[in-house]
Amino acid sequence: MKIFMLYTGSGPLVIMTSYKSVEAPGLLEKLSAKGIHKFIAHEIPVKLAEQRYAGHFEMVQRNLDESDDLRVLDYNGERAFRLFRFDELGRARKREPDVYFDKELS
Repeated sequence: MKIFMLYTGSGPLVIMTSYKSVEAPGLLEKLSAKGIHKFIAHEIPVKLAEQRYAGHFEMVQRNLDESDDLRVLDYNGERAFRLFRFDELGRARKREPDVYFDKELS
């Protein structure tokens, strides 16, 4: 299991996933299906996320399995941003698609 903070156009969110990397094609497809095409991601150590989210973490983790390999741990960007210091996060991974499918962006 991996935990990532994603900085997206609509603000930060924290996801829990069974994918080994935020760059895994399957995870990118799932994020894209949710309208998340461009982001900056930082890995959060699992133990740290578990400590900060406590009971909520356990509930979300219980619902994560191989057939449902992406869960949003925190969609409240203000809280997610406040809970973690930059020096607690892994290095930044940037994702920007080569082509935007939204005609308004073209």
